[in-house]
Amino acid sequence: MARQFILQTDDDPTLDQMQIPYAEELNAQQLDVVTFGTGASLVVAGAGTGKTRTLIYRVAYLVESGVAPEQIVLLTFTRRAANEMLNRASGLLDGRCRRVRGGTFHAFCLRILKQYASKLGFPNNFTMLDASDSADVIDVVKTSSGAESKEKRFPRKRTIQSIISSARNKGRSIQDVVEVSYPQFVDFTPQIETIFEAYETYKKVHGLMDYDDLLLYTLKLFSQEPGVLREVASQNRHVLVDEFQDTNRAQAKLVKAFSSVFGNVMAVGDDAQSIYRFRGADFQNILSFPDEYVGTQILRLEHNYRSTQHILDLANHLLDSAKRKYEKRLFTDRAEGDLPALVPAPDDRFESRFVSQMILQFRDQGIPLTEMAVLFRNGHNSYDLEVELNKKNIPFVKFGGLKLAEAAHVKDILAHLKVVENPQDAIAWNRILQLLEGVGPKTAGRIIDWVESNGGDQFILEERPFSASYIGSLRALFSTLRAVKKGEASCAEQLEIILEYYAPILRRVYYEDYPKREQDLEHFVGLSHTFTDRGNMLSSLALDPIELTAIDQQPEADDEPPLVLSTIHSAKGLEFKVVFLIHALDGVIPSGYSVGDAEAVEEELRLLYVAVTRAADQLFISYPMVQFRQFDGQYFANPSRFLANISSDLLEPCTLVEQTENVLPASDTIQQIADGSPNDAGTANLPF
Repeated sequence: MARQFILQTDDDPTLDQMQIPYAEELNAQQLDVVTFGTGASLVVAGAGTGKTRTLIYRVAYLVESGVAPEQIVLLTFTRRAANEMLNRASGLLDGRCRRVRGGTFHAFCLRILKQYASKLGFPNNFTMLDASDSADVIDVVKTSSGAESKEKRFPRKRTIQSIISSARNKGRSIQDVVEVSYPQFVDFTPQIETIFEAYETYKKVHGLMDYDDLLLYTLKLFSQEPGVLREVASQNRHVLVDEFQDTNRAQAKLVKAFSSVFGNVMAVGDDAQSIYRFRGADFQNILSFPDEYVGTQILRLEHNYRSTQHILDLANHLLDSAKRKYEKRLFTDRAEGDLPALVPAPDDRFESRFVSQMILQFRDQGIPLTEMAVLFRNGHNSYDLEVELNKKNIPFVKFGGLKLAEAAHVKDILAHLKVVENPQDAIAWNRILQLLEGVGPKTAGRIIDWVESNGGDQFILEERPFSASYIGSLRALFSTLRAVKKGEASCAEQLEIILEYYAPILRRVYYEDYPKREQDLEHFVGLSHTFTDRGNMLSSLALDPIELTAIDQQPEADDEPPLVLSTIHSAKGLEFKVVFLIHALDGVIPSGYSVGDAEAVEEELRLLYVAVTRAADQLFISYPMVQFRQFDGQYFANPSRFLANISSDLLEPCTLVEQTENVLPASDTIQQIADGSPNDAGTANLPF
């Protein structure tokens, strides 16, 4: 083994000799992190405690202390985050910080493999496959290996790609992943395993690597070539890792490898914000860090600069019931503000009207829409609210999940209603006809021409030379449309008729994920109860003056910045003055799928903690007391078990009192929450 010689002077600068006044600009806990010496440290950084700022000062401190910037590695989960931190560190100190080697795990591993890939049997100039290329390769080997089944339910290339990626990132077998996450394809497990083997061989033969290979082959390189490991690790005097709670198994192993020569590793993260198990993040990584690195010092950041103490008290209480955690208590200098409010609503519609009305009142009070957010567990939880926001002309952007009218399966159902409402709607006809087996664009066009030329009832299928390949499906469709049109059925009853017909189509067309789509449609039926007639429902759903998604578009310059609707997962890292957490029901948060899995329930608790800590000034947690379930009708729902038995000193229960005139302004409304006289149930009245 080659000897390592480290030249270190005895005249390292002290804090008072440094360019940056660290002691003046950081609180005591942050200063302890920034000035930490050598060895391993785990920084448990609570929500809103200035984690990013502390990391930036840590980089500057190391450089100012005499550590060569090129010997510092800053690993993050996005290239943008690394660039932003290094730019800010450069602005804080000087341009030397730009020489720090920062980036994502994948980018760092790519640089290593471009130098040493030949030791693994790959050319050093191997080609990287993006997600689309990877799926295309899977499609090629699926055919060439003979593993592809001719059954229509056989998974598509992108689904196979997801199965393979999940298995590799989580260190699990293909069989395990299929059984847990893709049970509809369990009969095809042997074929998927064959495709996986053929995919790996194809990449090796053709000098290709995909995204996951970057991590796994780097670990393989280190395992097979100890000399390469020493050479790489000897360049890493200090290793800093951001968001350590989100690392998967491979990334945790890489951190240990990168720091194996000097042993100076600082992992920064919050165990209470570990919410991405479905992406492969391993909660055990942050819990076992002190066991992996002997002599680890645990440092904490607990001084919150975002939320009021009332909000933090609720957040701390939630974490008290977590069984696997690092102890911490968030505190703040912000003692003012109102208690978080727990708001039960009679039903979905009432909840949506309450939230939208409060948003308008806060906007009138001077709080911009963009500084307010509505959070929810699942994308479909906001469908009813989206309708209400459109009615009130409140612009919004949605992160995580589709807007109601953008979901393909919901569009399918609406298209059936549209042709009943307007038999001349050629666009809707085209959509529902092409759902039939044997009907393509040309055939659909011919049928539409016949429908439009038919002077009588468009839903009577006359004797015509229609193809035997689809005549049976066409008869079933027309029979369904007649049943929907006939009589005085409510919107919900009309949807039930369509869904009974549509169920086998849903499973055939969307076989990759039809169980989730079935749940969406169940919620859609519940939503339909709020409409008086079919035409009114179709018009309301079509009235969407802005078509914003988190990815596609941004508002025009003259538009009002929109309200944020977001799943909790997509809101991590964000903050807002006012937060509404809707649909806080048992079976929603925690998800019904987590019941029976203790680790999954714990993650759901952490998810609620993340939602609560997004709020700076005001927090409202609401839920509908009555829900609708297809075939069962209405039933009484329960609030989240995480909110049970919470003292009114932490979470104030409120009763909605609807007022049609003289609506109180937001300031008076909030004051009633804080000071209103309790009713018989010990709750405050909340007029809206």
